[in-house]
Amino acid sequence: MTNPIEEGTAERRGDLLVRHYLLRLARPVEEVWPALATSTGLGEWLASAEPFEPRLGGAVALRLPEGIARGRITAWDVERVAEYTVEGRGRIRFHLEPGRPAGTTVRFTHESEQSGDPGWRERFERLLAVVEAGDL
Repeated sequence: MTNPIEEGTAERRGDLLVRHYLLRLARPVEEVWPALATSTGLGEWLASAEPFEPRLGGAVALRLPEGIARGRITAWDVERVAEYTVEGRGRIRFHLEPGRPAGTTVRFTHESEQSGDPGWRERFERLLAVVEAGDL
């Protein structure tokens, strides 16, 4: 079986470090979307998100161990694209595609000025567990 988390790549674009991951989940898009694009779902694997206004331009605040990171939803296409731009964390984008022959492929991009490892692999392992449990 293919590893569901394809090891991330990183590239420099000026002052930004752009990280890419490819995730392959066994569940259909409509079951993956809530984990990436709802307050409850994000709280299960990434960070508590309150407020969370699910629309383009909506407010979002991630409650991380090091403090609250406030931002906006900068791209929103239901069951396709969720993108959050958060102060001090950069731009976080999830692009969902129906998997072939089944499941969901998530193309993840993180653009940030931070060069340290933000721990995405560990977070994605939690995401996989949440989606597989099907509790959202």
